[in-house]
Amino acid sequence: MRRRSTFIPPKEVDYDPSEIRITEGSLSFAGLQAAREERLTFGLNELPAEIVDVLQRSHELHVRWATERAYDKSSPYLSSISPGLHVSYTPLSDRNNDKLCPLLHRIFSESLRCVSPEISFSRPDILSERFASAAALQYYSLLPSLEKLVTWIQEHVCPPSGVGCRHNAALLNSASYVDIDYDSISHALTFAAFWSEPPTTTMGMVEGWQTYNNWNILVDPSPSDRNEVGILKASPGSEAAQIEMEGILTVVGEDNSPKPTRFFFPSRHHALSTKQDHDQSYTISFDEPTGLHPTMRIRFPAATVLQEPASKAADSTCALHAYLTLPSTIFADEYAFPTTDIDPPFTEAHNIVSLRSLSGERDLEAPDYVIHKWGSAMLLELATPTSAQQIDTSWDVTIPLHLRYLKPTSGGKQHIEIPWPVIFWACTADEGTKFTVNPFDRINLAYDGLFGPRTMFYHLEPQPVANQKMLEAIDVPVLDTNVMTSSMAELLTLLLVTSGFLWVTWKVSREISWEWNWWSRTDARKGKAVTAEETKKSN
Repeated sequence: MRRRSTFIPPKEVDYDPSEIRITEGSLSFAGLQAAREERLTFGLNELPAEIVDVLQRSHELHVRWATERAYDKSSPYLSSISPGLHVSYTPLSDRNNDKLCPLLHRIFSESLRCVSPEISFSRPDILSERFASAAALQYYSLLPSLEKLVTWIQEHVCPPSGVGCRHNAALLNSASYVDIDYDSISHALTFAAFWSEPPTTTMGMVEGWQTYNNWNILVDPSPSDRNEVGILKASPGSEAAQIEMEGILTVVGEDNSPKPTRFFFPSRHHALSTKQDHDQSYTISFDEPTGLHPTMRIRFPAATVLQEPASKAADSTCALHAYLTLPSTIFADEYAFPTTDIDPPFTEAHNIVSLRSLSGERDLEAPDYVIHKWGSAMLLELATPTSAQQIDTSWDVTIPLHLRYLKPTSGGKQHIEIPWPVIFWACTADEGTKFTVNPFDRINLAYDGLFGPRTMFYHLEPQPVANQKMLEAIDVPVLDTNVMTSSMAELLTLLLVTSGFLWVTWKVSREISWEWNWWSRTDARKGKAVTAEETKKSN
């Protein structure tokens, strides 16, 4: 196993390297206030058999989970996804992986709406050459916590005497996001977790130290493992695409003291400047009353501040985008959105330029309880204010959506939740920029495959109210089983349809009978007139 621990203290915090204790085979320190990433890499021979069985049927598998709570990002960990569980999967061409969904049930949640990749996953649009061979299938589900994953790791991965392993697994309950990656070329599985800040209370493995809002770390690896620990700070590089890292690195068991380091690399994901980051924050809501055709509203504080990233390259072109991950209970009608930049009335009404991509379930009529796929994902290009629209009032984007019919329930309402979308500027990088070597790279986020390989993403920050989740809740009206059961509704529907059919048949038959009588009377009058004329001529 290879382990890399990275700590990113705030800019105003200076950490003294002399506080790091290094012995022949261990490293420890305490009281560090910092963001943290743990990245572990395993060979197949180090994994449980049920994991290996699924991986050997996979070409690529990428699992992403993000918390429902807003958190502060630290460079270079700047990418964003909607809260919940995301799975991108490419099977081996000659084998169907019918064991993937059962494994997801055991590790994450039994309630996942996952039958098999062929039935429950969708096929996203892949436009980037960088991802041409990856993310053939896509899946999403709301997942509020990683409690089941923590329990599974403690029971199936940690050894019986592995107190440190169980302690580290429990820390996942406070993680901001978790990534799991596998590809059939390297035959290695990478598990990464990120914490934007330390847990409120940490009982460390270092001589029983207990701290508040700080990290206690003890790295005591086995001889076959490689462990690298870094305490680093990030700053902008000399070029727009670059991030520079500076700090100390220690390879446990090899270095007698922390080694100073400094390096830089091109990064796909960037933050806005401090001022723009504050000014371009956004909130999400649904217009009231929602009804069966809710309108999602993205609100920016003011039109005057919605400008392209100040730190972008001089010749770069940018566009503002929103990527929505919609569970099966709600959907967008693709025919309601323009797909080219030629609908000024729609843009003026909604501040949306066009629909760039829509994948997943597109049936406009099917109720939720007959849908097999997880839902749908859409990428929208958003309009930004023109010079004539530079006003101090808020800038709102409105997205018309539709609810599916849900199963009848007692009380006549069902509660659903929709994750907040991801909002970002997509900008072109300088000619010749290649995103090849980046030890902190994070790809296969679903939306990144919808852009070219030289795209840079500047992420806008969500601003939910205090203690609010990055989810929007809607109470959907459904058939109240206390008033009428499903069988009663079916019988009543049959009676109404039959009654309507009989009424229409009766009205049509009366009309036909009247027409027939009218023609019969007309023919009779004509016949009498002809007979009278013939009689007159014969006389």
